[in-house]
Amino acid sequence: MGTSLRITRRRFLGGAVATGAAVAVLGPLGFDLEPARAEARSLHVRWQQELTSVCNFCAVGCGLVVHSENGDVVEVEGNPDSPMNAGSLCAKGSAILQEHTSPQRLTKVLYRAPYDDKWQEKDWGWALDRIAQRIKQVRDETWETTNAAGVPVNRTQAIAAFGSAVLNNEECYLLTKFDRGLGLVYMDHQARI
Repeated sequence: MGTSLRITRRRFLGGAVATGAAVAVLGPLGFDLEPARAEARSLHVRWQQELTSVCNFCAVGCGLVVHSENGDVVEVEGNPDSPMNAGSLCAKGSAILQEHTSPQRLTKVLYRAPYDDKWQEKDWGWALDRIAQRIKQVRDETWETTNAAGVPVNRTQAIAAFGSAVLNNEECYLLTKFDRGLGLVYMDHQARI
């Protein structure tokens, strides 16, 4: 019987322990390991584009560094420059690459018409136009120029906006300006909850 090349958790942990032991033994013996460490740090980004992002799981807003190669996300790690997480990630944030590469991830717009039991695939242009039309329709139908006391309010109370931890401060600022421009009164943010 041939040996399997499949990496199991046991083999991975055994290799990690062996590597750690080798580093612990060789370092004090006078071997300069910094060139090897520098090479290891540069390997994963040599041919990749590096972008910063924000984790979308909770309201903390941990910073991410996303590595892409030819337009495909190949690695995600904690951003060491982020004041929120200083490079560390929780279990959910560490698994964020799996969310992106999962075969179950929706990549197309699905629309179900009222009283229909089937989903239809639509393109993004259609979906964005439909959302804009519905926002304008609801805003126009529920617009209040003055309140019951006759005080000018210029608002709609039928639409609410809820921000996300995926948005940074600047994006939240722009979203709030947009929402206020629409006349929204009810605005909140996930990080406040």
